[in-house]
Amino acid sequence: MIKATVNNNQVFEIEKRGDHTFVNGQQQSIDSLLLKDGTQHWLVNNCSFRVQVELMDRAEKKYMIHVNGKIFTVVLKEPLDELLHELGMDNNASQKINDLRSPMPGLIVEILVKEGQEIKKGETVIVLEAMKMENSLKATADATVKKIIAVKGAAVEKNEVLVQLA
Repeated sequence: MIKATVNNNQVFEIEKRGDHTFVNGQQQSIDSLLLKDGTQHWLVNNCSFRVQVELMDRAEKKYMIHVNGKIFTVVLKEPLDELLHELGMDNNASQKINDLRSPMPGLIVEILVKEGQEIKKGETVIVLEAMKMENSLKATADATVKKIIAVKGAAVEKNEVLVQLA
């Protein structure tokens, strides 16, 4: 069974039993198709969804996805992940420090840090406007701001380095 936490507040338990998928104990009819443009078409209980993965952090099992134009953050946890958490052994993946990159094309609205500043995991570093929504880009680990590359008001592309961290 996999637990999927959506936008830090909704938890769904997903389980595969043979050819059947259950969400929170209820059997679901799910079919998906990969489209030529890289997006996916999902049919869930006769409801149609267009899905695109924007950001994938495999170490944290965290995904930012667009579903019919709305952005969702999804974190997946398997039973082993929960056991490692209980044993206090889940911190190794989060200790890896990565540069902060733009998860999608957008416009830099605000830069909330300065070079040399120490930041904590989860702290908002930059606010990015994309698709008429403001998105807070957060630190994935405790780090020090090495260099700020982003410029307030500038347009950025997907995967562009915004802040170098050490």
